[in-house]
Amino acid sequence: MSNMKRENIQNTKYDIPPEIQNQVTVTTIDKIYNWGRRSSIWPMMFGLACCAIEMICTAASRFDFSRFGMEVMRPSPRQSDLMLVSGTVTKKMIPQIVRLYNQMPEPKYVVAMGACASGGGPFKEGYNVVSGVDRYIPVDVYIPGCPPTPQALIHGLITLQRRIDAQSIKDVPWYKKEPIPAIPIPVLGPDIIDPRQYEQIKQYSAQKLAKQEAEQAASETPQA
Repeated sequence: MSNMKRENIQNTKYDIPPEIQNQVTVTTIDKIYNWGRRSSIWPMMFGLACCAIEMICTAASRFDFSRFGMEVMRPSPRQSDLMLVSGTVTKKMIPQIVRLYNQMPEPKYVVAMGACASGGGPFKEGYNVVSGVDRYIPVDVYIPGCPPTPQALIHGLITLQRRIDAQSIKDVPWYKKEPIPAIPIPVLGPDIIDPRQYEQIKQYSAQKLAKQEAEQAASETPQA
């Protein structure tokens, strides 16, 4: 085991005598568990817009994020634990993104790469663009830029690794008894509809209808 890896794992309050430091390692289950996960992240291989070109460059030989154990980009969500949302998220695409996210096994993470995925970017006021993918799926790391450089993406992935290092088996939701509910897939019609907002939509529609009926009744009332 290399010295750097040993230092990452062997970081506890126990002092090991120098003569057996190369034979004995004292650590915790959380550190071993998180070290194994952070060093074997498998991103899902898909891109949405121009940010995907920078993602491809990051995986190529000049930058090469395989140094961090992330070189295996999987074409199937069933084999992925990291969704890199790289590019503009349109209303036509968000149902597919949510469906793919639901198909990914736990534990899973999401990185919003670029201004468009984070908040809509220059197309935020457009009729066909979602103002941030975090409106529909939880995002762990945001990477600014339009598009971000490969160095920025690598920094975002390192930030995700640090977040994984801070997790504990006792607290993570995928080891609790309660099942993790799937996110309802948005419905694409004249506009995008989030099923989680059905009750709000019904209340708004009922209030609007009651207001219209009141105005109509007032207009039909004969004047004295």
